[in-house]
This record gives sequence, structure tokens and C-alpha cells, in this order.
Amino acid sequence: MTNTNAIEAHGLTKFYGDFLAVDHISFEVEQGEIFGFLGPNGAGKSTTIRMLTGVSTPTEGTAKIMGFDILKHSVEAKSVMGIVPDISNIYTELSAWENLIFTGKLYGVSKDRREKKAEELLQLFDLYDRWDEKTETFSRGMRRRVCIAMALISDSKVLYLDEPTSGLDVKSVRSIRRLIRELNEDGLTVFLTTHNIEEASQMCDRIAIINRGRIAEIDTPERIRTAMKSNQAVEIAFKEQTKGTREMLEKLSSVTEVQKRGDKLRLITNDSAQTLREILQAIDENGLVPVSLNTLGASMEDAFLWLTGAEMESEIIHRRNRRR
Repeated sequence: MTNTNAIEAHGLTKFYGDFLAVDHISFEVEQGEIFGFLGPNGAGKSTTIRMLTGVSTPTEGTAKIMGFDILKHSVEAKSVMGIVPDISNIYTELSAWENLIFTGKLYGVSKDRREKKAEELLQLFDLYDRWDEKTETFSRGMRRRVCIAMALISDSKVLYLDEPTSGLDVKSVRSIRRLIRELNEDGLTVFLTTHNIEEASQMCDRIAIINRGRIAEIDTPERIRTAMKSNQAVEIAFKEQTKGTREMLEKLSSVTEVQKRGDKLRLITNDSAQTLREILQAIDENGLVPVSLNTLGASMEDAFLWLTGAEMESEIIHRRNRRR
């Protein structure tokens, strides 16, 4: 089974009454990949994951985990997967050790094996020195690490991670990402769902973007970004800027849109070289003093908005505001 894909979805479809939530989607995840699964709210992400993990039965189509059909061989399929939900599922009245041992019992892991595995995971996750403390005293980042360890107690081959760094501080985010990379380097396949586009770009080998129940794109983050050659931008900041400055830039023949980004103006264009020439001429004619001037390719956020429409824009804005 060494050449088997970690995950295979063929024609997965889900109706809720007359509502089509997931529309005949197909994709494969290779063993050892970190695979991102992104899309706006209501796009079908959660429904797809519920079908892939055996929680929900597809209306049509099939799904396999490490070669095991999720419906026909559900016990075998579930034995090789670990699931980390976006909301903590640890028992805060128990210690980290007790959470792992209890989870091992639920998965049917033998006593010797679960104790040995629990010790290994606590050491790997930098939790061993606090193994006997109740997790109610743990930070959110530490609790997230316990959640991931619980999902791996049964030697999972495929790990489903739902928003693994949501709401965590910068230090915890870096720790979780480092941990995911280390686990992946040891051969673990990771299926990552996130609204954090930067995280997906940094972490994933490939990304699938789902929108309105259909797969809009599957490719590497860089290929998705560079596919948008037509979406270039020039970003400029002036020592002094007025409403007239923006209106002047909007009149440039090569500029299709001007966006305000903090103290900068971003000029969307199909020809950045021509835009630069026009900007320099406008600066000279109007006596403006530029502070910074940069050309930009399409960002991952641009790519997602392009592929999913305005639905994801509110999520991006919400995340930016939360960071501020």
C-alpha cells in the first residue's frame, strides 16, 4: 500500500434536501503532503471534511483514506486518521498525560503502546515537564498541542487540522507551525483547513480552493499566485497626499483601479512598466514628493478573491482588523 494516495475523493456529492452543498468534487492527496483546503464560509469545506472522515454519508461518490473506503472499510480508514477540530476537545479536568491515555483507550491502543506513545508525544510537543498538571492551567497554545498529540496517539497516517492556529499568539502560532512541519517531515500527511491565507501559502505543498460546492483550483500556492499575471500593482506613498492625488492617479490610462492601503495607494494595472512611466511623469508635472514606490505581483489574497469572489473578502478584512 506504499504507493497508495493518502486521500482520494471521487465525485463526492452532498445534498441537504434540495440544497446542493458539495457538487461532485474529486481530488487526491499524496502521502507526505501538507494539503490545504480553503474557501469562503458556506463553500462546502466542513461538509467535505465530514464526508472524508466518515461523519457524514455522501449522497454520491466515494472517498478513500490510505486505500480504505471510508464507508465500506470505515474501521480501517478511521484507524489511520487523526482529527483536530477547530474547538479544543481536551478534558481540562485531566492532565496532558491523562488526556492522551484516555484517547489511546478509546482508539483501542494497547496499554504498553499508549503509555510509550504518550511519553514520546509529550516530549516531542514540549509538554513533558508538565505532564501531570491539569490542562485547565494550560495556555491556548499548549492546549492546541495537546489536541494534536491526542490525534496522533494511535499512530495516525493522515492528520486533519481545522484552523490549527486560530486565536493563538504569535509565539504559539510559530510553535504549532514548526511542529506540523516536523511531523510532516517524518511522513505524516496533513490535511489543513484555514482562513489564514498566509498560513496556507507558507505551510502547504498544494492547495485546493472550494467555492459554491465545487473545486475552483488545485495547485501549488506559487502557481496559483503567478497564474494571475494580469493582476499587477504599483504601490506608492507620498510625503503629502490629498484627495486630488488619488483622483490624478485614477486618470492614468494604464490604471484600472486605485485602492487605499494605509498611507499608501495601490494602483491595479495590466502593464506595470507603463504605469511606472505615467506615475513618474505625473510626479514631475505636479511637484509631488514620493516616499516609496514598489511594483507588486498578485498576492495570494488577490488569487483567493479572484477564484472565490467577494465572499471571502469579509473574512480577510475581519482577520486584518483582528490583527490590528
